[in-house]
Amino acid sequence: MSSSRLILVTVIAMIAFAGNSLLCRLAFNETNIDAASFTTIRILSAVVMLAVVVTLKNRQLIWGGNWISAISLLAYAAGFSFAYLSLPAATGALLLFGAVQATMISYGVFAGELTNIKQFSGIALALGGLIVLFLPGLASPPLVGSLLMLGAGIAWGSIRCVDEVLVMQRKKHLVIFSVRLHSH
Repeated sequence: MSSSRLILVTVIAMIAFAGNSLLCRLAFNETNIDAASFTTIRILSAVVMLAVVVTLKNRQLIWGGNWISAISLLAYAAGFSFAYLSLPAATGALLLFGAVQATMISYGVFAGELTNIKQFSGIALALGGLIVLFLPGLASPPLVGSLLMLGAGIAWGSIRCVDEVLVMQRKKHLVIFSVRLHSH
């Protein structure tokens, strides 16, 4: 993917993620919906939308998945919703995205992926921002809401990590199966 296309896709994704945070805050500020109902509606609408997309793409509905990712998705959605009862949208987005990136980069480091100075600089900058956000004397965000959003970010990041492990396991089994076929 070219650099300009990567930048464009990144900008579009960040606008969508920011929109998600703003819509969540709007729902809590302008309606009487509670966080549990909001989370339930988000999960159910995601299931319906995913079923439609998969059906259109494959011409049939394919069921599958794994429980670890499903539980992580629920933890993300619930943490996100309950955190936004007390956090401003910008603070919540900062905490969420920082936690997602820290989780994924940490997984990569522990999995033995090669990291570069840009990745370490990015994580240092993100962690520095979080430290500044909680410095005494500044208007620190509510602790419970912050912890919920950090937990939501870790859950979201872990979904990606778990899915990567599952894909690697499937590839390993395919290679083993292929080797066995060729040896007989």
